[in-house]
Amino acid sequence: MKELILAFFLGLSASAEAQTIKFVTEDYPPYNFSTPSGANGSSVEQVAAIMDALKLPYTVEVLPWARAYMLAETDASHCVFTTGINAEREKRFQWVQPLLVDHMIMVRRKGSDIAPDTIDAAKQFTIGTQREDFSATYLMEHGFRKIDYATNLDSTLKKLIAGRIDLMMTSEKTFESMRAEGKPVEAALMLEGKYYGIACHRDMDKQTVEKMQRELDRLIGNGTQDAIFDRYGLRPSGSVQATK
Repeated sequence: MKELILAFFLGLSASAEAQTIKFVTEDYPPYNFSTPSGANGSSVEQVAAIMDALKLPYTVEVLPWARAYMLAETDASHCVFTTGINAEREKRFQWVQPLLVDHMIMVRRKGSDIAPDTIDAAKQFTIGTQREDFSATYLMEHGFRKIDYATNLDSTLKKLIAGRIDLMMTSEKTFESMRAEGKPVEAALMLEGKYYGIACHRDMDKQTVEKMQRELDRLIGNGTQDAIFDRYGLRPSGSVQATK
Protein backbone atom coordinates (compact mmCIF):
# COMPACT_ATOMS: atom_id res chain seq x y z
CA MET A 1 0.00 0.00 0.00
CA LYS A 2 2.79 2.43 0.89
CA GLU A 3 4.41 1.72 -2.46
CA LEU A 4 1.16 2.53 -4.26
CA ILE A 5 0.72 5.79 -2.37
CA LEU A 6 4.32 6.78 -3.11
CA ALA A 7 3.89 5.95 -6.79
CA PHE A 8 0.71 8.03 -6.87
CA PHE A 9 2.39 11.12 -5.48
CA LEU A 10 5.44 10.64 -7.67
CA GLY A 11 3.10 10.46 -10.63
CA LEU A 12 1.42 13.70 -9.59
CA SER A 13 4.83 15.37 -9.24
CA ALA A 14 5.94 14.20 -12.67
CA SER A 15 2.66 15.38 -14.21
CA ALA A 16 3.04 18.81 -12.64
CA GLU A 17 6.61 19.15 -13.87
CA ALA A 18 5.66 17.99 -17.37
CA GLN A 19 2.80 20.49 -17.66
CA THR A 20 3.24 22.79 -20.64
CA ILE A 21 4.18 26.33 -19.61
CA LYS A 22 2.44 28.88 -21.81
CA PHE A 23 4.52 32.00 -22.36
CA VAL A 24 2.67 35.02 -23.73
CA THR A 25 4.14 38.27 -24.95
CA GLU A 26 3.45 41.19 -27.30
CA ASP A 27 4.85 42.79 -30.45
CA TYR A 28 7.57 44.95 -28.91
CA PRO A 29 10.79 44.70 -30.94
CA PRO A 30 13.60 43.99 -30.44
CA TYR A 31 12.58 41.98 -27.36
CA ASN A 32 9.57 40.09 -28.70
CA PHE A 33 7.78 40.21 -32.04
CA SER A 34 5.95 38.08 -34.60
CA THR A 35 7.57 36.59 -37.69
CA PRO A 36 6.12 34.20 -40.31
CA SER A 37 7.89 31.35 -38.50
CA GLY A 38 6.71 32.35 -35.02
CA ALA A 39 7.79 34.58 -32.14
CA ASN A 40 11.30 36.02 -32.16
CA GLY A 41 13.38 38.63 -30.35
CA SER A 42 16.06 38.90 -27.68
CA SER A 43 13.69 37.95 -24.85
CA VAL A 44 12.09 35.14 -26.85
CA GLU A 45 15.54 33.65 -27.47
CA GLN A 46 16.29 33.76 -23.74
CA VAL A 47 13.00 32.05 -22.89
CA ALA A 48 13.70 29.36 -25.49
CA ALA A 49 17.25 28.85 -24.18
CA ILE A 50 15.95 28.47 -20.62
CA MET A 51 13.20 26.01 -21.47
CA ASP A 52 15.25 23.96 -23.93
CA ALA A 53 18.01 23.58 -21.34
CA LEU A 54 15.47 22.44 -18.74
CA LYS A 55 13.77 20.14 -21.28
CA LEU A 56 10.34 21.37 -20.21
CA PRO A 57 7.39 21.63 -22.64
CA TYR A 58 6.38 25.19 -23.48
CA THR A 59 4.72 27.43 -26.02
CA VAL A 60 5.25 31.12 -26.91
CA GLU A 61 2.37 33.21 -28.24
CA VAL A 62 2.31 36.88 -29.28
CA LEU A 63 -0.89 38.66 -28.16
CA PRO A 64 -2.08 42.19 -27.39
CA TRP A 65 -0.34 43.15 -24.15
CA ALA A 66 -3.48 43.58 -22.02
CA ARG A 67 -4.66 40.07 -22.88
CA ALA A 68 -1.22 38.53 -22.35
CA TYR A 69 -0.89 40.20 -18.95
CA MET A 70 -4.40 39.08 -17.92
CA LEU A 71 -3.62 35.44 -18.75
CA ALA A 72 -0.54 35.47 -16.52
CA GLU A 73 -2.62 36.95 -13.71
CA THR A 74 -5.49 34.46 -13.98
CA ASP A 75 -4.12 31.14 -15.30
CA ALA A 76 -1.51 29.14 -13.39
CA SER A 77 0.00 27.72 -16.60
CA HIS A 78 0.94 31.16 -17.99
CA CYS A 79 3.93 33.51 -17.79
CA VAL A 80 4.12 36.92 -19.48
CA PHE A 81 7.24 38.75 -20.70
CA THR A 82 9.08 41.15 -21.23
CA THR A 83 7.52 42.61 -18.08
CA GLY A 84 8.74 45.68 -16.21
CA ILE A 85 9.07 45.18 -12.46
CA ASN A 86 7.66 47.58 -9.91
CA ALA A 87 6.54 47.25 -6.29
CA GLU A 88 2.92 46.42 -7.17
CA ARG A 89 3.73 43.84 -9.83
CA GLU A 90 6.47 42.23 -7.77
CA LYS A 91 3.89 40.97 -5.26
CA ARG A 92 1.44 39.70 -7.88
CA PHE A 93 3.71 37.27 -9.74
CA GLN A 94 6.60 34.88 -9.39
CA TRP A 95 9.58 36.34 -11.23
CA VAL A 96 12.42 35.14 -13.43
CA GLN A 97 14.67 38.14 -14.00
CA PRO A 98 16.37 40.11 -15.40
CA LEU A 99 15.78 39.48 -19.09
CA LEU A 100 17.24 42.96 -19.47
CA VAL A 101 18.01 46.15 -17.59
CA ASP A 102 17.05 49.27 -19.45
CA HIS A 103 16.10 52.92 -19.09
CA MET A 104 12.68 54.28 -19.90
CA ILE A 105 12.63 57.21 -22.26
CA MET A 106 10.12 59.71 -23.63
CA VAL A 107 10.37 60.01 -27.40
CA ARG A 108 9.16 62.72 -29.77
CA ARG A 109 8.77 62.69 -33.54
CA LYS A 110 11.78 63.97 -35.45
CA GLY A 111 11.80 67.75 -35.84
CA SER A 112 9.38 68.36 -32.98
CA ASP A 113 10.25 71.21 -30.63
CA ILE A 114 8.69 69.42 -27.62
CA ALA A 115 11.53 69.19 -25.09
CA PRO A 116 10.46 68.76 -21.45
CA ASP A 117 13.44 68.90 -19.10
CA THR A 118 11.66 67.26 -16.15
CA ILE A 119 8.84 64.77 -15.53
CA ASP A 120 6.60 67.58 -14.29
CA ALA A 121 7.25 69.61 -17.45
CA ALA A 122 6.15 66.59 -19.55
CA LYS A 123 2.72 66.47 -17.88
CA GLN A 124 1.35 69.22 -20.13
CA PHE A 125 1.74 66.94 -23.17
CA THR A 126 -0.26 63.94 -24.40
CA ILE A 127 1.82 60.80 -23.80
CA GLY A 128 1.23 57.57 -25.72
CA THR A 129 1.55 54.10 -24.23
CA GLN A 130 -0.10 50.64 -24.27
CA ARG A 131 -2.79 49.30 -21.94
CA GLU A 132 -1.36 47.39 -18.94
CA ASP A 133 2.15 48.35 -20.05
CA PHE A 134 4.73 49.17 -17.39
CA SER A 135 4.94 52.71 -18.75
CA ALA A 136 1.18 53.19 -18.32
CA THR A 137 1.52 52.35 -14.63
CA TYR A 138 4.48 54.73 -14.35
CA LEU A 139 2.51 57.61 -15.92
CA MET A 140 -0.50 57.09 -13.64
CA GLU A 141 1.67 56.81 -10.53
CA HIS A 142 3.39 60.08 -11.42
CA GLY A 143 0.16 62.02 -11.92
CA PHE A 144 -0.03 62.25 -15.70
CA ARG A 145 -3.53 63.10 -16.94
CA LYS A 146 -3.10 63.19 -20.71
CA ILE A 147 -2.44 59.52 -21.45
CA ASP A 148 -3.29 58.01 -24.83
CA TYR A 149 -3.68 54.22 -24.82
CA ALA A 150 -3.10 51.89 -27.76
CA THR A 151 -3.21 48.11 -28.08
CA ASN A 152 0.43 47.76 -29.15
CA LEU A 153 3.70 49.63 -29.62
CA ASP A 154 3.31 49.97 -33.39
CA SER A 155 -0.01 51.79 -32.98
CA THR A 156 1.54 54.20 -30.47
CA LEU A 157 4.47 54.88 -32.80
CA LYS A 158 2.13 55.58 -35.74
CA LYS A 159 0.19 58.06 -33.61
CA LEU A 160 3.43 59.82 -32.66
CA ILE A 161 4.66 60.11 -36.23
CA ALA A 162 1.23 61.34 -37.38
CA GLY A 163 1.21 64.04 -34.69
CA ARG A 164 -1.80 62.60 -32.84
CA ILE A 165 0.22 62.40 -29.60
CA ASP A 166 3.07 64.60 -28.39
CA LEU A 167 5.37 61.99 -26.84
CA MET A 168 5.54 58.24 -26.33
CA MET A 169 7.18 56.19 -23.60
CA THR A 170 9.33 53.21 -24.43
CA SER A 171 12.62 51.61 -23.41
CA GLU A 172 15.95 53.08 -24.47
CA LYS A 173 16.87 49.88 -26.31
CA THR A 174 13.59 49.92 -28.26
CA PHE A 175 14.19 53.58 -29.12
CA GLU A 176 17.66 52.70 -30.40
CA SER A 177 16.14 49.94 -32.51
CA MET A 178 13.59 52.38 -33.96
CA ARG A 179 16.34 54.80 -34.96
CA ALA A 180 18.38 52.01 -36.52
CA GLU A 181 15.34 51.14 -38.63
CA GLY A 182 15.07 54.76 -39.79
CA LYS A 183 11.97 55.71 -37.83
CA PRO A 184 11.62 59.53 -37.55
CA VAL A 185 11.96 59.74 -33.76
CA GLU A 186 14.19 61.58 -31.30
CA ALA A 187 14.90 61.34 -27.58
CA ALA A 188 13.01 63.90 -25.52
CA LEU A 189 13.52 62.94 -21.86
CA MET A 190 15.51 60.11 -20.24
CA LEU A 191 13.94 58.49 -17.19
CA GLU A 192 15.22 56.01 -14.61
CA GLY A 193 16.47 52.52 -15.27
CA LYS A 194 14.29 49.45 -14.71
CA TYR A 195 14.52 45.68 -14.53
CA TYR A 196 12.41 43.53 -16.86
CA GLY A 197 11.68 39.83 -16.56
CA ILE A 198 9.27 36.91 -16.91
CA ALA A 199 6.19 37.24 -14.70
CA CYS A 200 4.62 33.85 -13.87
CA HIS A 201 1.32 33.19 -12.16
CA ARG A 202 1.59 33.02 -8.37
CA ASP A 203 0.30 29.43 -8.30
CA MET A 204 2.70 28.05 -10.89
CA ASP A 205 4.91 25.28 -9.49
CA LYS A 206 7.54 27.14 -7.47
CA GLN A 207 10.28 24.58 -8.12
CA THR A 208 9.80 25.02 -11.86
CA VAL A 209 10.09 28.81 -11.57
CA GLU A 210 13.20 28.41 -9.41
CA LYS A 211 14.77 26.16 -12.07
CA MET A 212 14.00 28.79 -14.70
CA GLN A 213 15.68 31.45 -12.56
CA ARG A 214 18.80 29.34 -12.06
CA GLU A 215 19.04 28.74 -15.80
CA LEU A 216 18.66 32.45 -16.57
CA ASP A 217 21.38 33.17 -13.99
CA ARG A 218 23.58 30.69 -15.84
CA LEU A 219 22.88 32.33 -19.23
CA ILE A 220 23.83 35.71 -17.79
CA GLY A 221 26.94 34.36 -16.09
CA ASN A 222 28.34 32.53 -19.12
CA GLY A 223 27.78 35.45 -21.53
CA THR A 224 24.87 33.91 -23.50
CA GLN A 225 22.53 36.78 -22.66
CA ASP A 226 25.03 39.37 -23.92
CA ALA A 227 25.59 37.31 -27.09
CA ILE A 228 21.83 37.36 -27.71
CA PHE A 229 21.74 41.12 -27.14
CA ASP A 230 24.58 41.52 -29.62
CA ARG A 231 22.61 39.70 -32.34
CA TYR A 232 19.88 42.31 -31.99
CA GLY A 233 22.22 45.28 -31.86
CA LEU A 234 21.61 45.84 -28.15
CA ARG A 235 24.12 46.90 -25.53
CA PRO A 236 24.84 44.44 -22.72
CA SER A 237 22.55 44.99 -19.73
CA GLY A 238 25.58 45.55 -17.53
CA SER A 239 26.34 48.79 -19.39
CA VAL A 240 23.13 50.39 -18.14
CA GLN A 241 23.06 51.73 -14.60
CA ALA A 242 19.59 50.96 -13.27
CA THR A 243 17.67 50.62 -10.05
CA LYS A 244 14.94 48.11 -9.39
